[in-house]
Amino acid sequence: MNEITFGILALFLLLCLFLTGIELAFGMAIVGFVGFAMLNDFETAISLLANDYFDSLASYSLTAIPLFVLMGQIAFNAGIAKRLFDTTHKFIGHIPGGLAIATVAGATVFKAICGSVAATAATFASVAVPEMDRYGYSKKLSTGIVATVGTLGVLLPPSVVLIVFGIITQQSIGKLFMAGIIPGLILSFFFVVVIFGWCRINPSIGPKSEKYDWPARWKTVPNVIWPIVIFLVLIGGLMYGVFTPTEAGGIGAFAVLVLCLFKRDVNFKGFTKSIAESLRTACMVLMLIASSTILGHFIAITQIPQVAADTITALPINRILIMCIIFFVYLLGGSFIDDLAFMILATPIFFPIIIKLGYDPLWAGIMIALTVCVGSVIPPVAICVFIVKNITKVPMGVIYSGVYPFLISMVLCVVMLFIFPELVTWLPNLLMK
Repeated sequence: MNEITFGILALFLLLCLFLTGIELAFGMAIVGFVGFAMLNDFETAISLLANDYFDSLASYSLTAIPLFVLMGQIAFNAGIAKRLFDTTHKFIGHIPGGLAIATVAGATVFKAICGSVAATAATFASVAVPEMDRYGYSKKLSTGIVATVGTLGVLLPPSVVLIVFGIITQQSIGKLFMAGIIPGLILSFFFVVVIFGWCRINPSIGPKSEKYDWPARWKTVPNVIWPIVIFLVLIGGLMYGVFTPTEAGGIGAFAVLVLCLFKRDVNFKGFTKSIAESLRTACMVLMLIASSTILGHFIAITQIPQVAADTITALPINRILIMCIIFFVYLLGGSFIDDLAFMILATPIFFPIIIKLGYDPLWAGIMIALTVCVGSVIPPVAICVFIVKNITKVPMGVIYSGVYPFLISMVLCVVMLFIFPELVTWLPNLLMK
């Protein structure tokens, strides 16, 4: 049995391990360690195991993950999203579908300080859905948009997915953040268009709320200004090289904490809860990255990435079709295991292929992130849908029927980025030369 065949069998065994319910990080570490030991020797594999875990977890760049996660958890537990929704409600709630559009607008601003998809879905399921219920909104629209709008956190900085992608592919996290802004805003705009069109076709699904006077509206504006200021400081600092992504995470977490303490939105119990939730999430992501490093070294010696890149690029088919196949694999894999975990697993194999096809690495990162967006709302592993169901108690079928119209927006965004890749590369090339 040659190394490539052995590697393919090992990856198939890994997928079988995932189906048993084993923790994803442990599954990758076991297969990587055992496979490396069988192709080399046990002592070398033990050394690899120790060095990879130590080097990965001692990496300075990885500290950006817990810091940005802490930043988002403080914002989540402090009720910032509720105030953002209240502000956008007062400004646009009086138009057809206004509360659903307010949810998109509030979530877009909230994503500027929270990169967690799950936290966004949970927050707006608790805040926006009851308010839409009060005005007689269709459950399809209210739960569908709340389940979908959390996906913006995958594209808009500070995105944990983009941070992880940057680390495993050795791309600039600052440039990836810049690259995700325009696609994220385009996706937000498409969500608004779907809501507006849906409510024009059937006005009963998104009734108008009361219209507030301008003094009441202006009173809520500071709720939006401060998160935007924090976002601009972080992005500006990254753009001009004032601080690194890790320093940006520390500054962002501190700024959000000071803001919440100043407004008395978070107490000691809320702060400790934010730390505990951040540690849980960050440890999961860090273990996935460390374990994927071990698996990556095993895959590298099997030469699967190199052979796959040479074979696929030599196929007599259009490179766009090849990319569609790759993204379909990401979707298919994310249907059985967590999308972030599958991205960590698959990217070392497919990223060299994408680069050899001549695509920009920043564009590849955003397109993979968009695929993760789709994977987080389609069955069977649809984390956002599960969260909304658990909070609202609305049947899964109703939520999915509300999600499907917004999937059209995601598909259109993917098509647009295929046709106009400059939408991804223009901003980082302009601001971060």
